[in-house]
Order: sequence, then structure tokens, then C-alpha cells
Amino acid sequence: MRGCERLAAAGLVIGLWLGAPAPAAALDIVPAGEASTGEIFSLGFSAYKRGAKVEAFKALSLAAEKGHAGARWKLGQMFAQGDGVDEDDYQAFKMFERIVRDQDDDPSFTPNAAYVASAVVALAGYLRDGIPNSPVIPDLVQARQLYSHAASYFGDPEAQFELGRMLLAGEGGKSNPRQAARWLQLSARKGYAKAEALLGYLLFEGKPIAHRAEPARGLAMLTRAMQAASPAEREWIRPLQEEAFSLSTETQRRTALVHLEPLGQGQ
Repeated sequence: MRGCERLAAAGLVIGLWLGAPAPAAALDIVPAGEASTGEIFSLGFSAYKRGAKVEAFKALSLAAEKGHAGARWKLGQMFAQGDGVDEDDYQAFKMFERIVRDQDDDPSFTPNAAYVASAVVALAGYLRDGIPNSPVIPDLVQARQLYSHAASYFGDPEAQFELGRMLLAGEGGKSNPRQAARWLQLSARKGYAKAEALLGYLLFEGKPIAHRAEPARGLAMLTRAMQAASPAEREWIRPLQEEAFSLSTETQRRTALVHLEPLGQGQ
């Protein structure tokens, strides 16, 4: 079996090398038949970046079969987004599951930590909603456990945000607004815009994480989050910010601008 794998690697590497000599410069030194898993992954990722997604998929699939966490992660992303392949959330789920299943005993200090953390977050999202026409059904308890693991063990800001949301809503367990606020604050401090936006919205309303409403501060946080957010994040934040803006007074809006000034002056 090992010999067959070497032959497959050699054929694939040669094909990629002939199609794009510049990205595969490593093969000037390493014979194609002896290409390592990391080199095959690099070839696949280089092919992906230049738009050769069929070649990328083949190389990444080979590296994934050899256990490369980065290749599995990239394939999972491609399946999840329908990027170069047919969109297939169940195939993405299985790729992310393999990363987590094969993780080291203490993955937070390994080169694969980022891949493992991202895979755990992705699995949590799938278990939260389920995947239609697949064995993956909604499981809020397990989703919350996975978010908690990624939030605490890896310090992942997306997981901290999602865990905060679940704690607020009482999804997968009891509601705990105080713990929710803690996780949202940790996420916001790392620059996760949606976390700051949700905190701002809750402060604007004065519930359930604050003893009293702080409309100006909440509006400032929402506005700052909008400014820092990616286009995709803005689609989620905009309704919250617009609602708060429409309900605020002119005085509150002016005070919110004062809260924003230090950020602008420091840039």
C-alpha cells in the first residue's frame, strides 16, 4: 500500500508541476516520488490560490488521506462553501470530524491547534442546526459543549461569541446572562465585531446583563462594531445598530460620538 501511495503522489505532483512550475519550486530539490505530505499540501494550496481548484482538490485530498490537518480543514471549507466542488455540508462535517478525532492529546500547543479549534467550532455549528438529509441532527447540548471547549481550551473568539449567545438564550442548558456577558466581553476584546455589537445592543436595552440601560455606550459599541466588521458581519450587525439608532435620543447619539472619539484619535 505504501508503494501505491508513493506512485500516486508522484503522478499527482508531476501533473501539478507541469501545470504551474513557479508554485512547485520545492520539487527542484525533492524528487516527486518522495514528496512529503506537507509538500503535497503546499502544492494543493498553491493550486487553489491560482484558481486551479480541480488540481487543488486532488492534491488536498491526497494530503488529507495521509492525515494532514490543514488539508482536511481546507477541504472542509471547500465543501461547506461549494468552493470548487459541489456544496456538501455533510462531507464538510466529516472532514472537520476527522481533524478533531485525530487530534493530539494536547493540541492547544501544536502547529495544528488553529485547525483543530476551527474544526470544533464548525462541528458545533452543524450540531446546533443539523444537516438536512444526513445523520447529523440538531443537538444543542453537544453544540454548547463544543463551543465551550473551543472557547475555554483554545480561546477562540467565534466560539466565545456563540457560547455567549447560547448562554443568553438558554440553548443546550440553563440560561446564564452573567457568564454570557463574560464570554462576549472576552470575544469583543479580541476584536470579534459581532460580540461587541451584541454587548452594545444588550447595554442599550439594559437587559439581561446590566442593572440599568446605558444607551449612549451601547450605541457607541454598536457603531464601532459596524465600522470594524467585515461585509458579512455587517449584515448581522446592521439591524441591531439601526434599531438602537432609531430608538435613541439626539443627546444619546451625541454622547455615543464622544465615546467613539478616543478610538478615532488613536488610529
